[in-house]
Amino acid sequence: MRGNGLPQYIGPYAVERSLGAGGMGEVYLAYSLAGDPVAVKVIRPDRTDPHTRARFEREATIARTISGTGRVARFIDADPFAEQPWLAIDYVPGRPLADVVKEQGPLDASLVASLGALLAEGLAAVHDAGLVHRDLKAQNVILGGFGPVIIDFGLGAFLDASKGSLSQAGMLIGTVRCMPPEQALGEVEVTPAADVYGLGTVLLYAATGHYPYDGSTWPAVATQVANPDIAPDLTGLPVELLPVVTGMLTHRPEDRPALGEVTRQCADLLRRLGMSPARARRSLIRKTTAPEDHPTMVLPRPDTLMLDRIDSLERRLLDEELVEEPDSDAASSSSSPSSEPDSETPLQPEPVPAPAPDPGPADGKPGGSAPRRGRPPASRRVAQELRERYATGAALAWSKR
Repeated sequence: MRGNGLPQYIGPYAVERSLGAGGMGEVYLAYSLAGDPVAVKVIRPDRTDPHTRARFEREATIARTISGTGRVARFIDADPFAEQPWLAIDYVPGRPLADVVKEQGPLDASLVASLGALLAEGLAAVHDAGLVHRDLKAQNVILGGFGPVIIDFGLGAFLDASKGSLSQAGMLIGTVRCMPPEQALGEVEVTPAADVYGLGTVLLYAATGHYPYDGSTWPAVATQVANPDIAPDLTGLPVELLPVVTGMLTHRPEDRPALGEVTRQCADLLRRLGMSPARARRSLIRKTTAPEDHPTMVLPRPDTLMLDRIDSLERRLLDEELVEEPDSDAASSSSSPSSEPDSETPLQPEPVPAPAPDPGPADGKPGGSAPRRGRPPASRRVAQELRERYATGAALAWSKR
């Protein structure tokens, strides 16, 4: 352990900092030997027993095979038999949906429909691999430059390892609000319909800022969830979203729609709202992420951008066939910078001195003077000067980032 309480390594990964803690354990940002960022979750000791470790190993093996979706953070590695079991997944830059809603307020109906279509499509690929998430909630959906991504897959073995897990203080206070009735009743083996319900709670939260059931303690919430006579609270849900969310929150698992149907319903709703699914996805990304959360948007480094501009300037000057500058102290000093350019101000090319008229030979007879040797053309000298001026300013600007 480091002096600040952080482990130095978890498995083969060097730990950088803590990303947060929850009922299952703690999550760290760490790096592989080659420098790739990963999110590593260490499982709480009280959540590990031989049966749970063995089941986690089986689920980790399956999770490695998932393909066909980018909506679930890629499973990388795990050690269920370490003193503290851990798993590593892709680090997803972005913010949890829960934080976005708290900071910006509920999302518009079209953005919620896009969220539902994308996540349902991604979850379907995971279900095809034989896995169920079991803990879908707004905190487990990360909004970044690719759109929504589900994290914490592969923890199912720990989440339902025992029927007594609900009674552990603080364990599921936040999660029980998103549980389907069958899970709140203590059923260990749940079907993909449990994730349909969980996704319904995520969409309800995205659109309203609240979950279908609430209470001051987990038993109070669990009692409501398990009671078929207590309808979910859909206050504030836009009328356009009522059909799809209501179906997903149906009490009996067999009455809920399949994920493919959820995707179709959300896509149809988007078209009725006058927006294509692709356009809605772009709008969702634009309205829920900051520029630094866009890993797929590669911006040119400022030095590369400026050098490209200088190369363009040099080509333009050469095309205009500018002649050499007069060899005079005044002309030379007029194009020399008096100070370093401000690194925050766009660099503008300095005016190129106009060529002096040819006075002719000293004897007064017409004729051209011989070109001076040893001085490059004005275009090349101006471009080189800009390169030299920019080299310092750009380096300073980039080093401040």
